Formats: sequence, C-alpha cells, structure tokens
Amino acid sequence: MSVIQLVLPDFLLIALGWVLLHKLGFSREFFQGAERLVYFVLFPALLFHSITQTPLSLSGTYGLLEATVLSMGLGVAMAWLAVPVLRPDPVAHASIAQCAYRFNTYIGLSLAGGLAGAAGQTIMAVIVGFAVPISNIAAVHALARQGNGKVLREIARNPFIIATVLALACNFGNVPIPAQIDATLGRLGACAIALGLLCVGATLSLQGGHRAAPLMAWMIGVRLLISPLMAIAIGWVLGLTLVERQILLLFSALPTASSAHVLAARMGGDGRLTAVTMSVGTVLSAMTIPLWLMAGEHLF
Repeated sequence: MSVIQLVLPDFLLIALGWVLLHKLGFSREFFQGAERLVYFVLFPALLFHSITQTPLSLSGTYGLLEATVLSMGLGVAMAWLAVPVLRPDPVAHASIAQCAYRFNTYIGLSLAGGLAGAAGQTIMAVIVGFAVPISNIAAVHALARQGNGKVLREIARNPFIIATVLALACNFGNVPIPAQIDATLGRLGACAIALGLLCVGATLSLQGGHRAAPLMAWMIGVRLLISPLMAIAIGWVLGLTLVERQILLLFSALPTASSAHVLAARMGGDGRLTAVTMSVGTVLSAMTIPLWLMAGEHLF
C-alpha cells in the first residue's frame, strides 16, 4: 500500500466530520457527546486491547520509554524557546505551546495499524501511554494560574493512562484476558478510530488566528517539521528496531490533539486561538505525514 493510500482514508473521515457538522445539520452537542464516548470508553478499550495483543519485554518497553521522554522533552523545550525569540503574549503562548508537543492519538493508532499491523499499533499504544502524562503535565502546568495541584488530579483520572497501566500490568504479568472480554474490547476499539476522526473534523476551525500568526507558525513548525527530524535522530541513537523507528517517526509527525482547545478554554487560556492552531496543523499534516513516512522508507 502506498503512503497516500494509507493516509487518505483517515483524512477523508476528518473531512466528513467537518461536513456533517457544517453542511448536514449534525449538532455540536452530538459531537460533544460522541467525543466524550470516545475519550472515556472507546479509546481506552482500544489502548488496552492493542497493548495486550503482542507480548512485550521490559527491555524493549524501556527503549520506547526513553525515546518518548526524549521526543516529548525536546518538543516542550522548543515550545518554550519561542518566549525569548518571539516575546509573545503570555496567555497566547501558554494556550498554544501545547500545539508543539501534544498529539492526535486517533490518527496515530489508525495509521500505525496500516503501517505495521498489530505490532505497529501496539508500539504506538505504548508510546501514547508514556506520552500522555508528559503532555498533560506540560500543558496543564503552562496554563495553571496557581501551583500545579490540578496536574496530579488530571493525570490520575486520565482514562488513557489508566488503560495503559492496566494493559502493561496484564502484559508483563502474563494475565490471561478472557476471550469474551477480549472480543468486546476489540469491537469497542474498532469503533474508536472512525468516530474519533469524525470528531476531529467537527472541531476544525480556521477563523481568528491572524493576530498570533508568528507564534502559531512556530508551534506548528515544531510539531510537524522539527519533531519528526528529532525522532529520526533519537531512533538511531537509541538503536530502536525498524518498526519502532517507523512508529516513533509517525508519532512525532502527528498533528495536535483536538482536545487542546478544550483544555485551554477550561483553564482560562485562549481556546479559540488554540482551536485555530490545532486546525491549521491538522490540515497541513495531511501533506507532511505522507512526506515523513516516505522519507522514513528511504532512511530506515
């Protein structure tokens, strides 16, 4: 399968989500409910099912942890480098800094399965599980006005983290998953990606970002251009396997999570500016992700 054929179905689903909301009369309330269903039920089921399908070793998982921490840490550092370089409005920066290192798990797990089958989806699920607490801590801390007490609460209650911890425990402990439960989780997970991508499309908004164009360009550039370059270097330095390097590159090329604007608005930031930045990055990623995957085919 060519890279274009691999990527196109996901972005067609995103486009369909936009059409359903803006042209076919589906309400925002419908998509808000659908997104809650994906976030709290369907996607945790997909993460758990993906991680428990392929046996993992502690040494291999530790290598993915190192790669994830390095990749996320460099992304966060690049986001904050914008402060001395661009001297942006503090609220605007705190709101969209997360667009430089947060990632869209729906697109990631979908493409990982197409790129490398069950093994690729398992590796992506593990990376996502490691990266979610890092991205949440960085984003919540940047937006928090007093202390960071909310950070630990956000982390402890995050369904992605809970599902990942439980799945890794079952995997390393060789805990058998009953066939009926495994089949149920598989069917829930099969719903997660398509519905999640439709919700991504419904959140797209390209109006209102001109006032912070340099800052937006910085964050999108870090996410879609700098992070993949760093991922290639990290994969080689840590000696990851071919599939692990491919999935790490894909992870690092993903656009920002569609929930970024919700977090910004909820914590007193500029939710609209975040939504625009996320949307522009998602649209541009339809071009950059295929380019990075084709580059990976030659480099790896």
